[in-house]
Amino acid sequence: MDVFGIHIKNCLTLRPPDIFCVCVCVCVCVCVFRFSPLHHAALNGNLELVSLLLESQAAVDIRDQKGMRPLHYAAWLGKAEPMKMLLKSGSSVNGQSDEGQIPLHLSAQHGHYEVSEMLLQHQSNPCIVDNAGKTPLDLACEFGRVGVVQLLLSSNMCAALLEPKKGDTADPNGTSPLHLAAKNGHIDIIRLLIQAGIDINRQTKAGTALHEAALCGKTEVVRLLLEVTVRNTYSQTALDIVYQFTATQASREIKQLLRDASAALQVRALKDYCNNYDLTSLNIKAGDVITVTHATSNPTTCSTSAIAAFP
Repeated sequence: MDVFGIHIKNCLTLRPPDIFCVCVCVCVCVCVFRFSPLHHAALNGNLELVSLLLESQAAVDIRDQKGMRPLHYAAWLGKAEPMKMLLKSGSSVNGQSDEGQIPLHLSAQHGHYEVSEMLLQHQSNPCIVDNAGKTPLDLACEFGRVGVVQLLLSSNMCAALLEPKKGDTADPNGTSPLHLAAKNGHIDIIRLLIQAGIDINRQTKAGTALHEAALCGKTEVVRLLLEVTVRNTYSQTALDIVYQFTATQASREIKQLLRDASAALQVRALKDYCNNYDLTSLNIKAGDVITVTHATSNPTTCSTSAIAAFP
């Protein structure tokens, strides 16, 4: 226990009229620093001190200069035992700081699975957005916290976060869990989001997640998300973005990937086609989608063009 903690503990064990010392000590901490002894105890994970303060009727949801409560600090550091004490004493799981964050934002961002699970069990709302417009799921995806992402995706409340939001393409700060994971190269999280049903072509003003990955040079993400026909609000493809803004080795690989994919067209057959005289030809049924990876001007190899059209 540090010097500050020992001093508070000593104050709390005094008998009247020495209890006046407690009042003076607490007033100095709160008025001068706006950082209460309970904040200090939660930040350090000091179970004995947290217990003593709560038994002495310390305000469990007292706010510091940033609007942070003791529960925020316990969540930030992943301190499960202090958090249990604070929750048992009635601390608000959905109380927001001056930056709009609830404790779940902090535990999700820093990958604290046990603490995040505890907060969800106490009805923490994973759909609350902070002042930057981000939810706990957004932060977990942005910082690559795979376990916490799995946990949040298992919550029924998070299903709505996978849907496009009104104003996505107009808000300059608009984003999505997929965009944040893509720009930071978190492949495993992208797969989890796709499995959970997120729209891979969801657009913000910056474009799709593919645009973000291409701009940030995330080659493996580009491989996973490759849908080069999608354009952003400036009518740019992902290939346009790479040519305009990047010149790294990764961008050169991405350019080739996008060029290769740009040459592939999908067409839908309008009627059945079968050539019994050519064993190498394709047998096609009406409605089949065909990926054309190479085009040629040789008329002898383009005989099927009359029976196919873009979907």
